[in-house]
Amino acid sequence: MADEGKTGTSEALTVPVALGERSYDIVIGKGVIEDAGRLIRASLPKSKACIITDSNVAAVHLGTLEKALRQVDITASAIVVPPGEASKSFDIFEQVIDQVIGGRYERGDVIVALGGGVVGDLSGFVAGVVRRGMRFVQIPTTLLAQVDSSVGGKTGINTRHGKNLVGVFHQPDLVLADTTVLDTLPERDFRAGYAEVVKYGLIDKADFFSWLETNWREVFAGGPARTEAIAVSCRSKAAIVARDEKETGDRALLNLGHTFGHAIEAAAGFSTKLVHGEGVAIGMVLAHDFSARLNQMSPDDADRVRAHLRAVGLPTRLSEVPGGVPDVHGFMELIAQDKKVQRGALTFILSRGIGQSFIAKDVPAEAVKSFLADELAKEFPG
Repeated sequence: MADEGKTGTSEALTVPVALGERSYDIVIGKGVIEDAGRLIRASLPKSKACIITDSNVAAVHLGTLEKALRQVDITASAIVVPPGEASKSFDIFEQVIDQVIGGRYERGDVIVALGGGVVGDLSGFVAGVVRRGMRFVQIPTTLLAQVDSSVGGKTGINTRHGKNLVGVFHQPDLVLADTTVLDTLPERDFRAGYAEVVKYGLIDKADFFSWLETNWREVFAGGPARTEAIAVSCRSKAAIVARDEKETGDRALLNLGHTFGHAIEAAAGFSTKLVHGEGVAIGMVLAHDFSARLNQMSPDDADRVRAHLRAVGLPTRLSEVPGGVPDVHGFMELIAQDKKVQRGALTFILSRGIGQSFIAKDVPAEAVKSFLADELAKEFPG
């Protein structure tokens, strides 16, 4: 169980990420942003802060964070980028770096990412390379970022060849997950983040998946069930990251659904037509269907995954992707750019049942092609 602690405004849970000298805490609770100044000061006593956020988040939460920093005499300024996946680009990356260096921030100063996964990935990459590594604090404002992208130190930007192909591992010094901010999140974005919560149950926590099947409405409504779901997710990721920080082994399990999902996202132009969690939801369904096709798991378990994701309102079919999807050749081209491909061999995260995911290396390309061909024929008859 996570440790309980107090912020200035509420009871909070603290989940440690054990990485030796790079260890840090995830603080989860209501009103955590209001106490961010004290928490950051305790971890980084002499740092100035450069806040990186997007214009949507800035309009709602930047003032609260700036006030919290002023209360403990942390000097801070903000860099505001456009919202959306397009900000994970070389152009925006260069602009932000120029402003950080131009602002005379030193190596011991802290980059504070206030936003969702895009802001966190971009800010972490900036923090990882400016002056060969600045301090870094994540304040994730979406469910997806709170349970996934803010934890573990993976940072990066996109290229025309694919998602997250340029970046570094750069662990944060602190993660502050304020559950209150999720009340302002559009329902579509919350649902998309929930796909990553489900992922932890499907990786190795069958009991958590069952709990979600029963309690998902309470998670969506807020309150203790939401905090518990976030805490369980963070503990799960923290344990995997502690075992495999640089993704040379078990950490690849966190990519369940992502090989298919990233290909679908790329086909949709990494746009709001299909946001990341929606791509992951379809990808997880495909990964379990593919596992069943390979006789690794029961089709009944694959159907159970599909049924739960559909029940919460997430897309589960290729025909639900706006604008359509590639043909088999196009899919295989996009899958070939996946970061888990090694020396041309295809690696997938497959499953032997609910909560029994495993890393499958050297998956035959012909098996993937045949599966995709049948899926496309089923989804797009004629």
